[in-house]
Amino acid sequence: MTKSKKRDFSPDEFVVYPAHGVGKIVSIEEQEVAGITLELFVISFEKDKMTLRVPTHKATEVGMRSLSSPDVVSAAMKTLRGKAKVKKAMWSRRAQEYEQKINSGDLIAIAEVVRDLHRADDQREQSYSERQLYEAALERLTREIAAVGNGDETDAAKEIGDVLISRAA
Repeated sequence: MTKSKKRDFSPDEFVVYPAHGVGKIVSIEEQEVAGITLELFVISFEKDKMTLRVPTHKATEVGMRSLSSPDVVSAAMKTLRGKAKVKKAMWSRRAQEYEQKINSGDLIAIAEVVRDLHRADDQREQSYSERQLYEAALERLTREIAAVGNGDETDAAKEIGDVLISRAA
């Protein structure tokens, strides 16, 4: 691997790793693994107290991407305003689909999960697994919207909550 190769990401940049959400590239380091020297992005996920090392040449292949543009964020908010699409399939099948959408790292797909699993106060209770998926999707959505808007997560959570409540009204 040559040093002159242009990298897609740089230190101090926020990125989205599909399986973990928004993280910050702390540094780019070289590490020897099984006799091969690899160049790695060191990504810190502050909330999860986790550090991930991703080979620079595999970053885009595994789905790592830059934060969404403000246009994508507004499309995701528009998705939240839509009517929930509840399929008649068995819960295990729907849960798998929701899990795939969350782990895809696609902000609009994550917004669809939040929209479909959101329950207003007057609706029936969610099952434990339904609530787990909803909270995971909501957290990913909130973190990315906060990172894009350079705001804090509390403001982003309030904005999402307002959209979901206004939809129910």
